[in-house]
Amino acid sequence: MLIRKIKIGVVFCFALGVLVGVSCSSSKTTNEKAQTEKEPVDYIDPIIGAITYGAKSKDAHGFGKTFPGAATPFGLVQLSPDTVSDGDNGSGYSYAHSTIEGFSFTHMSGVGWFGDLGNFLVTPTTGELQTNRGVQENPEGGYRSRFSHDTEVTKAGYYAVTLDDYKVKAELTAAPRAGIIRFTYPENDSSRIQIDLSRRVGGTSTEQYIKVVNENTIEGWMKCPPEGGGWGAGQGNADYVVYFYCQFSKPLKDYGIWSADIPEVPRKMRFIRQDNYQDAVKNAERFEGKNEMQGKHLGFYTNFSTKEGEEVLVKSGISFVSIEGAKENLEHDINHWDFDKTHKEARDSWREAIKSIKVSGATDVEKTIFYTAMYHTMIDPRAFSDVNGNYMGADKKVHQTKDFTYRTIFSGWDVFRSQFPLQTIINPSLVNDEINSLLQMAELSGREYLPRWEMLNSYSGVMLGNPAVSVINDAYQKGIRNYDIEKAFTYSKNTVNNTGNGELGYSHKHISKTLEYAYSDWALATFSKSLGKNEIAEDYFKRSKNYKNIWNDEVNWFRAKDSSGIWLPWEGKEKHGQGCIESNPYQQGWFVPHDIDGLKALMGGEEAFKNELISFFENTPEDFLWNNYYNHANEPVHHVPFLFNEVGVPHLAQKYTRKICDKAYGIGPYGLCGNEDVGQLSAWYVLASIGIHPINPGDNKYQITSPVFNDIEIKLDAKYHSGKIFKISANNNSKENIFIQSMTLNGKPLNRYWITHQEITQGGVLEMEMGPEPVIN
Repeated sequence: MLIRKIKIGVVFCFALGVLVGVSCSSSKTTNEKAQTEKEPVDYIDPIIGAITYGAKSKDAHGFGKTFPGAATPFGLVQLSPDTVSDGDNGSGYSYAHSTIEGFSFTHMSGVGWFGDLGNFLVTPTTGELQTNRGVQENPEGGYRSRFSHDTEVTKAGYYAVTLDDYKVKAELTAAPRAGIIRFTYPENDSSRIQIDLSRRVGGTSTEQYIKVVNENTIEGWMKCPPEGGGWGAGQGNADYVVYFYCQFSKPLKDYGIWSADIPEVPRKMRFIRQDNYQDAVKNAERFEGKNEMQGKHLGFYTNFSTKEGEEVLVKSGISFVSIEGAKENLEHDINHWDFDKTHKEARDSWREAIKSIKVSGATDVEKTIFYTAMYHTMIDPRAFSDVNGNYMGADKKVHQTKDFTYRTIFSGWDVFRSQFPLQTIINPSLVNDEINSLLQMAELSGREYLPRWEMLNSYSGVMLGNPAVSVINDAYQKGIRNYDIEKAFTYSKNTVNNTGNGELGYSHKHISKTLEYAYSDWALATFSKSLGKNEIAEDYFKRSKNYKNIWNDEVNWFRAKDSSGIWLPWEGKEKHGQGCIESNPYQQGWFVPHDIDGLKALMGGEEAFKNELISFFENTPEDFLWNNYYNHANEPVHHVPFLFNEVGVPHLAQKYTRKICDKAYGIGPYGLCGNEDVGQLSAWYVLASIGIHPINPGDNKYQITSPVFNDIEIKLDAKYHSGKIFKISANNNSKENIFIQSMTLNGKPLNRYWITHQEITQGGVLEMEMGPEPVIN
């Protein structure tokens, strides 16, 4: 590809020289300079992690599950290709698939459990109209098309691919609350754009409405309640309506609506994948020239003839509030037909967003991993309110905000560990938005406690712990406080009382819950103490020690017991389950971030703790894929490498974090060793690769480790922080020189392996001298 670009440049320069008499002798130098001036935004590659399962799969959880399409930082719209609606393919796309259903305007990033969204699926076709998607094994049986990865282009704010069966090139780009697609057609008398209004990842919308407004515009909505499947096959309680206002560059002359007479069954995937359901969709009745319809399984199509290379564009505003909101979003974001203009704006938005951290002194591969990781941490929590501030509240009523953006997709159990600590440094306003949004959800839902895993106002109840309490406490301790603090305290207290270890002092038959709830008790206690609520603080500090109640001396580890005090059967700490969620006792047992000294004492002292920690890593496979030891593919262990700093062997933290950055992350679809989990896996990399990461969110400390990069500059927010620059310099850093020899902070010796949030955010320089051998005290 590089050779081809250089050849084109030479030909162009030759032609220009003939025309205007200039010399071409500097063309090589110019091209070399262009190559060296690659911007950080150019390193973003959304194909990283965009596979669910593939040839390298070793477990039931798969790989990154990201989407490769176009988005803007924390935007409401994510316009991306869809290869599948079914199964544990939460983003709707997997690199392992060979066909594309179409391109939809909403997506989730890095989730399992059947996923959701994938609404407003737009597909360009030619030939005979087909109204069902068909299956990958027989794409001719539906409107899906084969494609080749060779034609895919993935960049910040841009995606392109050619649909082989139709010979149509599709290009996607996005704005915060709208998206635009440019289709390039072959010569054909029966070209088409069709929109499947019922389509939804993991299920279907259960009712749709569409109206042809004028010769260029349609509008409508799709209802997506739990009975339509989606998030957790309906168990996640996702309940939302997507509104659209969509326009076509080619006038609507020959159009219609299809409506399927579907069986009276639940609209979840296990029913709609059945032959009788699919046959009903395939035989949907077509209403030519129909201008308006409401039904249970609708689609829209517009037919036209095209010349070779003719471009037809589609753009749509999306809202979760109203059709009027979708229209206003479109008119605000894309009030023109200039695809390239919107693409440039999307790219510029990413250029600006990732300016918060600049890295240098590493390979292009490492920069690609880093800046794409930054990108992936800026998908969620996404905007849920319209450009006018309107949002659908948890009470199913429309509300308006003027002083913050209402946000959604809070994968709490994942993101409290790295994603939100990262954002407290680089996007404190976003963190403030999310806390305001969580408080609104608690209030408007009538529950008066905080959601654990929230999606579009739904309290899904997925996973465990009380991560919202951690996020609020961590933010408060760091000076992020533009919300109702008393309300935040009240709802936090209600949350730990609603779901915690209770009077029993541990969770029935559960290690994971006991330990995670003990941590959220500590977070509430710390928050309470900061507010001068000392009696409450003392009570919850005591409760935070309740993790000790399930330590079993017989097995010398944490062990689940039932509510009567009977220990559950023991199969060894490496055995999956045994009262642990997505982990085993060995992995979950390290999660006592708030009382490491107490954990050391249980294990028999610091030396025993250290030896156990060393064994934990020495048994971890080199590829870091799903395993029974340090399982970087999942969240419970993400703080564990930094525990080496707490037992006097910081060189081992440096050794293993560099190894994880090198082996567990890469480029291409297999570039993430586990699910992205809404920014968490990438946020771990961002922090670890620049040399800092918390063990205990809320204590204001980041552990120091070996940075991947030689020089790091963090641009600090002027509203919440100092507005200055914090630099991390690793002198003599290399793949061999991974060990910190000495450090200074602002020119003064630093003899500890942690740094406070305040030391970072006031600006300054952390300087490290690196070497090939560890410094052992």
